[in-house]
Amino acid sequence: MEVMSALKAVAPNHPPSAADRIARHAEILSSQLRSMRDAMFPPTAQKTLRSFSSGEVARFVGVSDGYLRQLSLDGLGPVPALSGGGRRSYSLEQVNELRRFLSGHRPKEALSFLPRRREHEKLQVIAVANFKGGSAKTTSSLYLAQYLALHGYRVLAVDLDPQASLSAMFGHQPEFDIGENETLYGAIRYDGDRRSMREVIRPTYFDGIDLVPGNLELMEFEHETPRAMMQGGRGKDVFFRRVAGAIAEVEADYDVVVVDCPPQLGFLTVGALNAATAMLVTIHPQMVDVASMSQFLLMTADLMSVIEDAGGRLDLDFVRYVVTRHDPNDVPEAQIVALLRGLFADDVLAATAWKSTAIANAGLTKQSLYELDRGAVGRSAYDRALDSMNAVNGEIEGLIGKAWAR
Repeated sequence: MEVMSALKAVAPNHPPSAADRIARHAEILSSQLRSMRDAMFPPTAQKTLRSFSSGEVARFVGVSDGYLRQLSLDGLGPVPALSGGGRRSYSLEQVNELRRFLSGHRPKEALSFLPRRREHEKLQVIAVANFKGGSAKTTSSLYLAQYLALHGYRVLAVDLDPQASLSAMFGHQPEFDIGENETLYGAIRYDGDRRSMREVIRPTYFDGIDLVPGNLELMEFEHETPRAMMQGGRGKDVFFRRVAGAIAEVEADYDVVVVDCPPQLGFLTVGALNAATAMLVTIHPQMVDVASMSQFLLMTADLMSVIEDAGGRLDLDFVRYVVTRHDPNDVPEAQIVALLRGLFADDVLAATAWKSTAIANAGLTKQSLYELDRGAVGRSAYDRALDSMNAVNGEIEGLIGKAWAR
């Protein structure tokens, strides 16, 4: 910032440059986005989560709606809110309270009600990666984190993308709401201003999910790492162990960490892969995306070979390709999905995330389908889209359970 100020001070008085115009456009857009956010979530401009019907809660928890009704009549468990028509609804906090009640009330089924990892089960760190834009990487990260939280897991979402789309979906506008040293950069930087991981984690409105937000500050790690490596004396821990080290500080607090990686193979992504126990590669079934993924995989393999030679590790319980934004009625897309399955077999998830106007329309208000009522985007479109996302994330949940030998 001092360099920028000095340059401005000595700059001749010329008409606005292209850089000035772009900066002004960024300022205008940021101001407008903030106004929209304030209007959308008044009066505190903070996102909140809707309540869930007893039918939804029954599906999340794995019991019948009638059983929930009987618990309510018997005065057991959390007290649901009652509408004028006698319909029962629960906040997500109450859903988790219900899970704790049931795990104690029916101990033989405790793990199904509260599927948190046990002491001998390692933290699952899932890196969601691809450097091709439009592959639904952030959408996949968001829906996975929320799905797991709805099913009783303690989740940490880490936004490693300087564009910070995941942070925005959790209600944080990066340039206004996330200050200096409040991203993961604060916990992995090289100088004396480094903070503990706990200091950069913030709770979210979605009970069960904490967030390490992102913004443009993350780029500092990409700039500083080459300088730190040239200084010497830091050895193999100079960069690729730092993300893993930060996550290890809070390992006891979570079951799953979902990392939304940057759309390039820089130092941040390499650090995330070194910390990961699993990797999801999102792929839109178009030939240009498949070709891009080929380059991504080649570069990833080369980089990780170098890291492993330097003492790093790529110890992954599973790698899966997630087909996203898929139109099952599109013949060319079906051919590409068949090609991927022919090449990678079971490494491609059986379920695909369907292309849906319901998901797109929900995203316009920075929400997921889990946050919207069915009628908000059309019941039929809502059900189809949510079924596809649940199928994808249910497979991933199964892989997590398999890694824990459940």
